[in-house]
Amino acid sequence: MIAMLAAAPTTLVAGCLAGPYPVSWQAVLGILAGGRDYDPVWVTVVVQMRLYRVILAWLVGAGLAMSGVAFQGVLRNPLAEPFTLGVSGGAAFGAAVALGLGWNLGWAGMAFFPGLSVIPLCALAGSLLALAAALTLSRRSGGATRETLVLAGIVVSAFLSACISLFKALNEESTASIVFWIMGGFQGRGAADVWLYLPYFGLGTLVVWRYSRELDVLALGEAQAVQLGVDAARVRVRLLAAASIMAGAAVSVCGVIGFVGLAVPHLARMAFGASSRGLLAASGLLGGTLLVWSDIVARTILPGGAELPVGVVTALLGGPFFLFLLRRRPGGGS
Repeated sequence: MIAMLAAAPTTLVAGCLAGPYPVSWQAVLGILAGGRDYDPVWVTVVVQMRLYRVILAWLVGAGLAMSGVAFQGVLRNPLAEPFTLGVSGGAAFGAAVALGLGWNLGWAGMAFFPGLSVIPLCALAGSLLALAAALTLSRRSGGATRETLVLAGIVVSAFLSACISLFKALNEESTASIVFWIMGGFQGRGAADVWLYLPYFGLGTLVVWRYSRELDVLALGEAQAVQLGVDAARVRVRLLAAASIMAGAAVSVCGVIGFVGLAVPHLARMAFGASSRGLLAASGLLGGTLLVWSDIVARTILPGGAELPVGVVTALLGGPFFLFLLRRRPGGGS
């Protein structure tokens, strides 16, 4: 964990260096240190186009990883991930509506987020509505048990996926934009997106950290948790709601980025053990670092300044890891 903290400055500088417009590392260090005697174009590229992008990528990676820890612990399922309750489908549907109706211009007059696109706001609203629908459906189907929560998430996700397909069929001219957004990426993201995501990241982190000891108890089983005085149903709903809000807000600002919430908790658990507090801290650091470097790969691997969606990079990294997890499970190997 100390090594990851020590590597943070290197990750930050590397993220500010990566891109088609060349800026020397000495200039990057000087600009990040607050120096003003630099080419204004360099300052704009480093600060406005790259620094906030790196910060957002780190926050999103940390948020998805910590959400994955919460989901895997509460559901006691090593293959659970932050989008289990349908928040990614809700965010994607909200973004699809905004793109399909042409609501992709910035709101220059917004008081708190000047210039912020309408798309992440619609995506955030969609993710929160999907979460509310999943929680309501699970409670009306026999209580908020692990099984009903997962089933409710599957139902909500399937319904929203059908809605997105229908919307794309009715708005063929917007299909390419919708598909590209859903693949996930940080191209064009800036300070407004950081400020939009930060409150949800902070709230989710505080709640998950607050209930980290209860998360350890839930890992023993619901019966043992009740015997130890833990209200399992209440803690389960609060943890999953906080983790889903954090993941849904992440999707709203950058699209769907898979495998971070699934793979990173396992990597952190193998390296640092299963204690929830240490696992949350390690997963946050590792998830943020991994997503920044994935974004660096996404914007440098193609020639001519073209970018891959970072969701494609994480999927290429996460697919083999997913197969590795399956082979490690009892009966999963040949």
